[in-house]
Amino acid sequence: MAVNTLKPRLKAGKAAVNGWLAIPSGFSAEVMAQCGFDSVTVDMQHGVQDYQSMIQCFQAMDRHPVTRMVRVPWNEPGIIGKSLDGGAWGVISPMINTKEQAEAFVAACRYPPHGTRSNGPIRHATYGVASSYQKTANDEILVIPMIETNQALDNLDAILDVPGIDGIYVGPSDLAFSLGKTPQLDHEDPEILAIYERLVSECGKRGIYPGIHCGSASYAARMIQMG
Repeated sequence: MAVNTLKPRLKAGKAAVNGWLAIPSGFSAEVMAQCGFDSVTVDMQHGVQDYQSMIQCFQAMDRHPVTRMVRVPWNEPGIIGKSLDGGAWGVISPMINTKEQAEAFVAACRYPPHGTRSNGPIRHATYGVASSYQKTANDEILVIPMIETNQALDNLDAILDVPGIDGIYVGPSDLAFSLGKTPQLDHEDPEILAIYERLVSECGKRGIYPGIHCGSASYAARMIQMG
């Protein structure tokens, strides 16, 4: 896929449903890409995925109208750049807790002059040859920090105000853990639901996209209604 079809959907204010791929299997990726998801994220943090299996999953998705995403194992420019070169149209990074970490994340995802990403998009263009990809990548790539700690909540305004942040992805389990609660998905805890409302509101003020990891279709539908 030569363009990021998820970004215009989000810009239009439409909900998007993202599949989560922890299994290191191109066949699983091909099946998921046909299931109607708007995007599918290869999970290199907690999934049984590595860089090579991510590439195989992306190759299996290529002929289907689904946006390829990745959750990198950490906010580290090497793996972020390689994931983008390998075909990701969006990067989710865990544990973004400060403005400085958010700025470093954006820089790793953007080519100069807006970042420090090295040129070499091996799956987006012939290696070493300039193409239209380098001209559009800064606008097309989705940069999505995870908000999943009490520290991130304390620094929320500063993180969301970093130029280049396209959205956030809430990690419910780690967020609950950080607040001294049981780590789980699909919370009913009033304190955590109030936090979700705050996140939706603050993202809305800035025109960026709030997302959250859900454990069931019914809870996903509820979160879509929340915004």
